[in-house]
Amino acid sequence: MKNNPLSELTPISFLQTIILELMHASEQQGQKHCEELIEHIARTAGCFFEETYRNNTHKIAELDIESYTELILGLKNNIGGNFSLVSSNKDCITVANTSCPFGEQVINNPELCRMTSSVFGGIAARNFGYAKVEIKKSIARKDGKCEVCVYTNHQAAKGHAGIEYTDTASVKEINDLKDLQSRIESSLQKLWRKQSNRTAKKRVSPTIIAKSPMMQKILQSIDVIAPTTATVLIQGQTGVGKELIARAIHAMSDRFDKPFITINCGAIPESLIESALFGHEKGAFTGAVEVQQGYFERAENGTLFLDEIDTLSPAAQTRLLRVIQEAELERVGGKQTLTVDVRIISATNQNLEDLVRRDLFRNDLYYRINVVRLNIPSLTERPEDLPYLVHLIIQRVSSQYNKEIKSVSREVMQKICSYHWPGNVRELENILERSILFASGNELTELDLELLSETESAMEWKGSKKHKMAEIEKSFLETALKQNHGNIKKVSENMGITSRAVYAKVKKFGINLANFRSHN
Repeated sequence: MKNNPLSELTPISFLQTIILELMHASEQQGQKHCEELIEHIARTAGCFFEETYRNNTHKIAELDIESYTELILGLKNNIGGNFSLVSSNKDCITVANTSCPFGEQVINNPELCRMTSSVFGGIAARNFGYAKVEIKKSIARKDGKCEVCVYTNHQAAKGHAGIEYTDTASVKEINDLKDLQSRIESSLQKLWRKQSNRTAKKRVSPTIIAKSPMMQKILQSIDVIAPTTATVLIQGQTGVGKELIARAIHAMSDRFDKPFITINCGAIPESLIESALFGHEKGAFTGAVEVQQGYFERAENGTLFLDEIDTLSPAAQTRLLRVIQEAELERVGGKQTLTVDVRIISATNQNLEDLVRRDLFRNDLYYRINVVRLNIPSLTERPEDLPYLVHLIIQRVSSQYNKEIKSVSREVMQKICSYHWPGNVRELENILERSILFASGNELTELDLELLSETESAMEWKGSKKHKMAEIEKSFLETALKQNHGNIKKVSENMGITSRAVYAKVKKFGINLANFRSHN
């Protein structure tokens, strides 16, 4: 405003400034959010402009090509667009201009061209049933002028770039997804409140962010499979939120008011896993001083979430298969058969098909738990979700630590969007929490990813060292197996470890004992 005193401020320049600042603010939520906001504003405004035009011209029926052209030219020219008609027929209208209502500032905000597209396209779709808007040239792209083609015929639009508009289909799809997310969110909150009431510590209900197409498909899958009794296998990298998806399935099912029990199979010692899953009788082993219910009994009529299912021992896999097949179990050390009604949802960050091929996971169990499979995308595969996740995490962490942080700077958002996040959402949460702890003011301006890089280097060195040691150990084991023709007992004696430890290493390295026993 240094070169434009307030005395020269006009209603149009005032609104131009408001819109430009609105675009800057929406950048905090990411490009996808910015486009959706523009789309919503433009479509709503387009309805108003069309209604105003109809009132002025007393037109009631659907607009014809001539009336539509008169409307969009009048609309733009009255705010300084200097538009003119280039060509017009029943399939396509082309208009051009030499100046932009937003002035030269539009070069810094090329997404504003979508506003023109959505106003033109929305009005055309309502009157012709279909429209595709192609911005062939634009001042925002420094072409010197704007040239906009509005196709009203689907066949004529084929092969041309641009954004398509329909009267109701796209709006209905968006509304359906919003309604689905709202229903899942409501169900999760009910489940969370119920579980939180059992503990003294109150925590904020988790939320599924699904602005990306891949996550929206996950939500649609949840809606389909939740009411069924089908077993579900959730696959995805560490930190993508597999347990949250499992909770959503349970919350949307008929079992929502029954127990949701989680067990991390990899965190329980192998010697205790069967007792933990199936329970044990008094005196079943040393230390079993009373009858203990297992996770299956505790999850009766509800859902049992088995995380890291790939870590189950062969014996536990066998017993789990029987429970799934027969809906029956026996406690460790017991003789009484118990009937159970439990829905199984499993999760893994491993490729189970590969483990099956290497005889490290039972083929029949794999097919039993894999009736429905959900593959949760990594954070790098769902960039549209990043700004929303950042906003959600900032809200929670700021509230937790009584901070005033409300948003992140443009530079911080660029850092977040360009980083590969190997730890996915969990890593994003940790980094933002650490950054917010040391931040002041109401905007996060620093994100300490440099320290993370140093940590990664150290981790890479440790990983490389571990890998080399594993290679040496595997080579030594294979040599011992070859010399002893696959005889585990002799190998254990030579290595000075138990036979069970040898079997564990054979499983760890995916070694096929048959290859060595055939030499005997």
